[in-house]
Formats: sequence, structure tokens, C-alpha cells
Amino acid sequence: MNLIKRNANQQSGLSRMFFDDVFGRELFNWENNNFSTTSTTLPSVNIKETADHYEVEVAAPGLDKNDFKVTLDGNLLTISSEKENKQTYEQENFTRREFSYQSFQRSFELPKNVVDEENISARYENGLLYLSIPKKEEAKQKPPRMIEIA
Repeated sequence: MNLIKRNANQQSGLSRMFFDDVFGRELFNWENNNFSTTSTTLPSVNIKETADHYEVEVAAPGLDKNDFKVTLDGNLLTISSEKENKQTYEQENFTRREFSYQSFQRSFELPKNVVDEENISARYENGLLYLSIPKKEEAKQKPPRMIEIA
């Protein structure tokens, strides 16, 4: 049997390492790096390219379609949102006011001379913002052409 000297007011290395590892991270979101420099959550985005267009999905539950602003400046697509919520409860002896504010902005650089800017469409349903960004006809991927050998 080995004896190990332990100081009662110090944590063991293993328990200190466990404590720092578990409680130093966000409890349910350990691997998500989806935070801005201000530690506010940015919505997740899926981007898919097909032969005819780009599809963008932004996960933003709890918002309304009027909360979004989508702009295209040159080839820079910017999706932003601001939502402010205020509630006031008045009782006989007190007034309680609660408010919250959330906003985000995501920008994406689209390929130059590829996007048909006039036909971009967006819709919001079930907590997802969908954008369809069509490609110009000359930028669409064409099927392989068979070359006849003479």
C-alpha cells in the first residue's frame, strides 16, 4: 500500500482538470464555434450549390420575416436581423419591465459575374430563412459535351 500526501485545501490534479474542462465550456454546446466576438450566438447557415443556383438556409427560430434584412452589394450578400421585445407588468404596488434585444449579421461573398441579381428570392417558414440565388445563364454548369473522333 502506498501513502499519498494530500493537502486538504487543494484539489487533486485530476479533479481540477475535470472541473476546468467541464465548467470552462458551455454546458450543451461544447464543439460549436458559432459565436461572434461579442459572445452572442450567430445562426447556423447551410449553403448548397446546384447547377442552376445557390441555396442558403439560415436557422433563426423565434423571428418574424419582417425582422430580417437581406442585401446584395456588388457580390457581398448580407443577412441581418434585429428584434427587440419589451414587456411591462403593472400591479398595485410595483411595475416590472422586462426587455430583450437580439441581433446578428452574416455576410457571404458570392462569385463575381455568376449571380442573377434580379431573381434572388427569399422566404421564411418554420424558423428557417431560405434564399434562392439563381446563376446567370452563361454561368450555369453545362453537361459534358461528347466530342466525335474523326
